[in-house]
Amino acid sequence: MSPRLGQAAAWAVHVYTASGAVLAMLALVAVLDRDYRLAFAWLSLQVFVDATDGWLARAVDVHRRLPHFSGAHLDDIVDYLTYVFVPALMVWHAPLVPEGWRLVTPAAMLLTSAYGFSRLDAKTSDHFFTGWPSYWNVLVLYLLMWQATPGFNTVVLLTHAVLVLVPLRYVYPSRTPVLMPLTVVLGFTWGVALLVALWRWNDVPSWVLWYALVFPAYYYGLS
Repeated sequence: MSPRLGQAAAWAVHVYTASGAVLAMLALVAVLDRDYRLAFAWLSLQVFVDATDGWLARAVDVHRRLPHFSGAHLDDIVDYLTYVFVPALMVWHAPLVPEGWRLVTPAAMLLTSAYGFSRLDAKTSDHFFTGWPSYWNVLVLYLLMWQATPGFNTVVLLTHAVLVLVPLRYVYPSRTPVLMPLTVVLGFTWGVALLVALWRWNDVPSWVLWYALVFPAYYYGLS
């Protein structure tokens, strides 16, 4: 690949990553319209972008071709918008928590995750996250699917806000060398189950609700 073509490919990968910010805006608009199903559809598309942009970046060697530009910083900005900010807005807007906790709970999510994203050891060289990795989009989806009580939601959300600050290590699912084949298979089938849940939003089958707990249980156990 020629140097010019290689640089063009590297910039294309960064634009692909940055497209997640546009998806975050579309999800935010859907939340304000109270169309939470559509909001999660946009967030799901961003998860796909997030899961594939790293592979593309390594394929075209973006670090060597664009050494002055940090794809990692760009990725963190997009991830904070989609994994933290939009779900926090959803907690406030739905609302998923009691009236007296509508500001406190999203604020805890935003502040602790801002700290977590700013840690220099947020992602370790052996493919772990330090502290709970702010999967708020997934957690809020579960609370909506299960239609849990506001009090229960508050406890779950604030507990995970604390876990962001606790320096335990959590597996980086797409890069861990431990049990990778099993992780990929369970992760893929889990993703399919969540897509079924989005499709059947107003009538999610009970088997989907229960199967959707398998991969999170496996993830916490593996971590």
